[in-house]
Amino acid sequence: LRGWIAHPTFSRSQTDLQYFYVNGRMVRDKLLAHAVKLAYHDVLFHGRHPAYVLNLELDPSRVDVNAHPAKYEVRFRDSRLVHDYVFRTVESALRETTPQAVQGTSTMPMGTTPHIAAGISASHPQRPMALGVSEQIARYAQLASAGEKPLPDTARNSDAGGVPPLGFALAQLHGIYVLSAAADGLVLVDMHAAHERITYERMKAAMASGHVISQPLLVPVNLQVSRAEAELAETVTGGLAELGFVIERRGPDSLSIREVPALLANEDHAQLLRDILADVATQGSSRRLDAALEHVMATRACHTSVRAHRELTSTEMNALLREMERTPRADQCNHGRPTWTRLSLQELDKLFLRGR
Repeated sequence: LRGWIAHPTFSRSQTDLQYFYVNGRMVRDKLLAHAVKLAYHDVLFHGRHPAYVLNLELDPSRVDVNAHPAKYEVRFRDSRLVHDYVFRTVESALRETTPQAVQGTSTMPMGTTPHIAAGISASHPQRPMALGVSEQIARYAQLASAGEKPLPDTARNSDAGGVPPLGFALAQLHGIYVLSAAADGLVLVDMHAAHERITYERMKAAMASGHVISQPLLVPVNLQVSRAEAELAETVTGGLAELGFVIERRGPDSLSIREVPALLANEDHAQLLRDILADVATQGSSRRLDAALEHVMATRACHTSVRAHRELTSTEMNALLREMERTPRADQCNHGRPTWTRLSLQELDKLFLRGR
């Protein structure tokens, strides 16, 4: 999987800057578009769309290009594997939207699934590119159509004299923003948005490591399903149990929910299970339970993060900056808003007409 993905803050109101190629052929495939959209799910504003140019290469025998008269749609032999590969590869790259990545102190490798293709060349780690104008996207699409595979330029390293990417805190402005002196200018941080992302990522990391607290139900929830749905449920019971959602098959066409994640104690568990089975039936997998857990965690992260107008000490402000530099997706809060911005010395000089 090669190409460019736009920074989350460069989002669109429509899907006009999305170009996907399979073995060099441009396609408009719902499965591929869904995989990329899913990877962006907690770094974009609701209702906004990402911009990208991506080319997926795989064994031609694993894809049917004659699924549509105009050949815009394709059919994959291993659709679930392809969907998960694209989703996890793009999501992995988006983890690196951090202050460290902006300074070029870390690369943006996208992993590979050997069962699909040879994957990203290890000698050319891929990096999401903050696209400023739509013409860049169109240009990349033309290059992809021509079969060329240019790689994004490596970001310049502006780390000078051991100054951290977000610099050192100078002051707090109106109890909302942290002002920091960086190596190449002034950094402004929205302290609530930044702490919200830090808290949210800690919760997600705990969930990923298996630290999900489940709650046994006093009265199990029983529901009637089709035989096909019951058989489908048996294929995902292990994965659901890891997230605290324990189900059992009671008969040929019945299921029983025994335990649920404590975070989702007040949800409609029967409907959640039906939605999960519907996703698995149509897409081969489901992130419905993950998404429900993440929604609750995002809400709690917002409520427990440092609030506006709270005065922070210099030590607290610097601790926040250092934690941001270590946190995945720290450039955006859980709702897709930027957490920080930088004014370079050149931009400051321009504001004050220096050098004229």
